[in-house]
Amino acid sequence: MSTTPRRTTTGLRQFLNLEQQRDWIEGKTNLRDAEERSESLEQRFKYVARFQKLLHRPQVQEVLEILRLYGQNCIPLPRKTERHYWSVSCLPSTSDKPLVRVNASWMELFTLYVDGEGIRARFLVHLSDFTTDHSQVQDHVDEPFLEHCVTTPEDVGYFFPRGEDIFGINVRGSASIRKFLATRRVLRAIRTFNLTHMNRGRNAYHASHCYSLADHMLEG
Repeated sequence: MSTTPRRTTTGLRQFLNLEQQRDWIEGKTNLRDAEERSESLEQRFKYVARFQKLLHRPQVQEVLEILRLYGQNCIPLPRKTERHYWSVSCLPSTSDKPLVRVNASWMELFTLYVDGEGIRARFLVHLSDFTTDHSQVQDHVDEPFLEHCVTTPEDVGYFFPRGEDIFGINVRGSASIRKFLATRRVLRAIRTFNLTHMNRGRNAYHASHCYSLADHMLEG
């Protein structure tokens, strides 16, 4: 007799069915997260020095406030999924010299950089969520909408990373980043992209997770 192998449940499907995921994307439900966080003291101490270095940057307050907004609004079940399905890196040693970066699976989700005296954010999303016809045609980017999502049109720019249906958006300044994150269509797109990659399985960047930064993301 032949038996059909059981399909293992991967990603956030272990915690949320597809209807719950869709409702969260649309802002129709408040997900019940874990009360306690699973933590590795060894991992926490590993990045304490980098976090202390970040605390001496003039932009640190802006960084922590924006990161808190992102953590509370853009990551499903952030306590339950911390490190294993998403992670945040502090001053990662990559050539673009970011201040912080949030990852899931093998994908960068969100990055903050120094921009003069302030900060700049980089979001990765699905291109089809930002075109006029929901296609993946690069020439169809809805530029008027993007400009409407920030305080001044000069604060937003975009690029096309490698990969299918991937779109990069740069937003300058705390005020514009806040307005961008508060735009319903934008938030829906960010949540959709993040779920896409969290559903792909375990986070490949778990070893670079900074618990000190995550403390601020998960406040409240």
